[in-house]
Amino acid sequence: MAEKKDSLPTFPEKLDFLIIRLSSLGDIIHTLPALATLRRNFSQARIGWVVERRGQEILDWVTGLDQIFVLPTSPEKGAARLLNPALPAFLKTLRQATRPQGKTLDFQGLIKSGLLSFLSGARTRLGFSRPNLREPQAALFYTQTLPPFDEVVHVIDKNLKLLHLLGLKVPAKEFPLVFDPAVREKVKTIITNYGVNSSQPLLVANIGAAWPTKRWPVNHWIDYLRKITKTGRFFPLLLWGTAEERQEAEEIARQTGVPLLPYLSIKEVMVLIDLAHLIVSGDTFALQVAAALAKPTLGLFGPTDPNRNGPWHILSRVAVTPLDCRNCYARRCRNSTCMAAISPEKVWQLTQELVEMNG
Repeated sequence: MAEKKDSLPTFPEKLDFLIIRLSSLGDIIHTLPALATLRRNFSQARIGWVVERRGQEILDWVTGLDQIFVLPTSPEKGAARLLNPALPAFLKTLRQATRPQGKTLDFQGLIKSGLLSFLSGARTRLGFSRPNLREPQAALFYTQTLPPFDEVVHVIDKNLKLLHLLGLKVPAKEFPLVFDPAVREKVKTIITNYGVNSSQPLLVANIGAAWPTKRWPVNHWIDYLRKITKTGRFFPLLLWGTAEERQEAEEIARQTGVPLLPYLSIKEVMVLIDLAHLIVSGDTFALQVAAALAKPTLGLFGPTDPNRNGPWHILSRVAVTPLDCRNCYARRCRNSTCMAAISPEKVWQLTQELVEMNG
């Protein structure tokens, strides 16, 4: 496989393929099998990836990628995020690196990602058709689109479908991730200081999620973790990401005695998940990493569909809200009862199933 270069190199060779998946972190994870399939079928090709700053932390550990282009953005939303003074120099670099005869693959499906595809200078620009795009106008920037299809498949499988335009139809969920040993040792030291050892499997309880509607209530976490600590079967740790999540995690820690992890970087979270024996999480980055690493995983789902976003391997279970309004994909809700309808007893039952499966 080709050696990955720094983000601002010289370009002795032009790129053959340019992947565009700017964000979010979980969706970047879901795009890695498409990269792996590209690399497996085009072993000598040069492959680049355009991503926003936070996503670079994931791509730094991805093999088979020749070049990472970090998109300079502004705080605004949508296409307005591209209004950054550094953007002209970035686009110049991108065009210098992209072979006109090369191909772009836009997995994001937004106007801004489609526009970047066009501005890259590639003459062949691949994307989904209008019915399968978050912003249908993005199709204006593509030269080839995949025929419309029903989105009853997992996001990973949707991404792999785009490769049909290259004549590739090998469905494989490969995640070409290699972790830095130094970061692994740092995370090992952190969890060892909390008392984690080989006598008890590590359970990571990830209480956060970017959408408020994806978060399981604090009281439910407290009830569930009390059951976990009572058995002594696992050594649980609380994972969080934002200041709001930290406040909730502190309350859970006070009520249960479960230790609260310090703030971890994206790379440190990935290593922590790799070291864990069971991950319990809502539909968010930690869950997607756990699924990619085939770790025993228990996902909590309300506004999103586990068939589209959830873990898929045999060592996984999902607790889904029984409410009829599930899978609405609403980021905010006046009632906020969706996740609350998933009982701690149900999650405990599924935990026991996973324990029995793993001996």
